[in-house]
Order: sequence, then structure tokens, then C-alpha cells
Amino acid sequence: ARVPSIFIPLGEILQEGGESSLHQLLEAFVSAGRVDHVAMVMGLHPQYLSSFWKTQYLLLRMDGPLPYHKRHYIAIMAAARHRCSYLVGLHMGEFLQVGGNPAWLQGLHCAPQKLRNLNEINKLLAHRPWLITKEHIEALLKPGEDSWSLAELVQALVLLTHYHSLASFVFGCGIKPEEDQDVENSWAPSPHSDSSPASDDTMEGSGGTDAMQELEVLMERMKLLQENQLEEGVTQEEMATRFELEKTESLLVPSSDVLDPSLQSNIRCFLEDPEFGYKDFTRRGEQAPPTFRAQ
Repeated sequence: ARVPSIFIPLGEILQEGGESSLHQLLEAFVSAGRVDHVAMVMGLHPQYLSSFWKTQYLLLRMDGPLPYHKRHYIAIMAAARHRCSYLVGLHMGEFLQVGGNPAWLQGLHCAPQKLRNLNEINKLLAHRPWLITKEHIEALLKPGEDSWSLAELVQALVLLTHYHSLASFVFGCGIKPEEDQDVENSWAPSPHSDSSPASDDTMEGSGGTDAMQELEVLMERMKLLQENQLEEGVTQEEMATRFELEKTESLLVPSSDVLDPSLQSNIRCFLEDPEFGYKDFTRRGEQAPPTFRAQ
């Protein structure tokens, strides 16, 4: 069997999960005929896996206002925003299994306008949720041929946020593609800078190499800042502020004018406004803007 994670050995996954984890994975195999790599890795925490499976089942299989194929298509849209090829490939298969129209998988432009209308709120939820206003909700609920009912929209938004989060789990655990997923769906994290892989045939694990290269660049810049501090007599407080700005600019803010050339075609086709990404809404050390807080 293919190792499910680039970080965690298969033997450790099977050993650390214990009997309860193995029992759950066996049940999954009996009911579905397979155990995906997310479940295998999450099996290290059996109680969490149990809650996760219940959530997935409620979102994707139980009665609700959205048809099953549209639920999987929304999952594809959400995962594509974070360039998570693992989840995109997984739900493309699920979409077809529940009777989805294969033409929709050619790209977002082939989907019904009603689903395409989710694009704006999808990208905001994924990258800059503080920009969402009541007008975004009103536009989707506005009466018309492609309008959403309140119940449909609630389920759609829960699906979007669920799969934005799940994409982070996939990247954080280095989840590798299933045996039956396309080779192009190799593990690669959402790009945070223009130092990402440069070709479509990037080998699995290159995401880790790029992260190390980014870290080396950051450490080199930190060293230069420290040398400048000694030369200029900069205070420790000012030095800390400079370093935080350097870290944010080099690692957290993606280039707005450079689209990763290695972005697989099966992801790019589901993206509109692909250069839109995370951008800090405030800089540390500056006066914080008023924000709405919901506890």
C-alpha cells in the first residue's frame, strides 16, 4: 500500500492508533471498500476520527436542501481555492459516483450560474473572511432564476468552510494521493510565494523542499537584519518590528501578479480570479483598525 503521509511512517500510523483506530478503519473498509489517506492519518486520534466521520456523513450523505452532486462540487470549489489537489481529485470522483454531470468538471465556467455565484464568497472565506459583508449574502439570496434559498446557502457555506479547513489538514499532515488518483495530483501545498515548484512534473515531497528553501531565505534575511542592527544601533523593539514585517512579506503574502506555473490544470479550471490570496489586513506595530468580533 502507498504510504498515506510524507511525514508519518505507515507503521507508526497503524501502531499508534491502537485497537480502536484499527477497528474503525476496518469498518470503513467494509462499508466503503476503501480507506482514504485522511482517515488513516486521522486514525492516530480515534475519537477525533469518529467525530470527523459523523460530520462528513451529515454534510455529504444525509438529507438536506442541496443535491448530493452539488455538495461535492462545492467541496471541489473550496479545495481548489487552496490548491489542494488531493481533495479536488477525491471529490471529482465522488461527484461522478453520485450522478454529477461530467461536463461540469471541465471547469467552473461549465457549471450552472447558481454555483458560479458562490465564487466571490468562496474566495473571501478562503483568504480574507473579514471582507465579507451582508451585501454578499443579500446578493446570493436576491430573488431570481439563480437565487439561493437561505437553507441552501447555509449548507453551502458550511461546506466551503469545512473544506477550507480540511485542506489545511491535508497539507499539514502531508497527505499523499490515493492509488487511483491521477499522478498530477501529487502533494503540493498552497503557494505562499513565487518560490514554488516550476513545472507540472514536480515530484511528491517537493512542497517540503520549497518550505526548507523559504526558511533558509528567511534566516539569511534575519541574519542581515541583525548585522544592520549592530551597525546602526537599532533598538531591540524596532528590530522585532522589522523582522515581523520581513517574515510577513516573505512567507505569508502571496504574489498578486505571479500565478504559480506548476498549478495543475485540474485545479486551475475551478478558479476565477486565481491571483486573489491572503493579505494581512493590518501590520503589527501599526494602529489596529476596528474589527467585528463574534465570540
